[in-house]
Amino acid sequence: MTVEVALAVMAGARVGRLVVCDEDDQHTDSVTEAQLTMVRDGSAYTDRIRLRDVLRLRRGPGALALSC
Repeated sequence: MTVEVALAVMAGARVGRLVVCDEDDQHTDSVTEAQLTMVRDGSAYTDRIRLRDVLRLRRGPGALALSC
């Protein structure tokens, strides 16, 4: 899922936080609209940045990426 799609889902659902689950529907993380907006408005943003990339950046180098 891209950042733009995640933001659209959040806007459509009128929520400020998106819960991220793994393939077993277990809650693994969450991301806020403000966090995604900050990424989207950043100078390094492209429309190819995916939600898993945002989560990986939040965790730091060497972190395990989620499958989103």
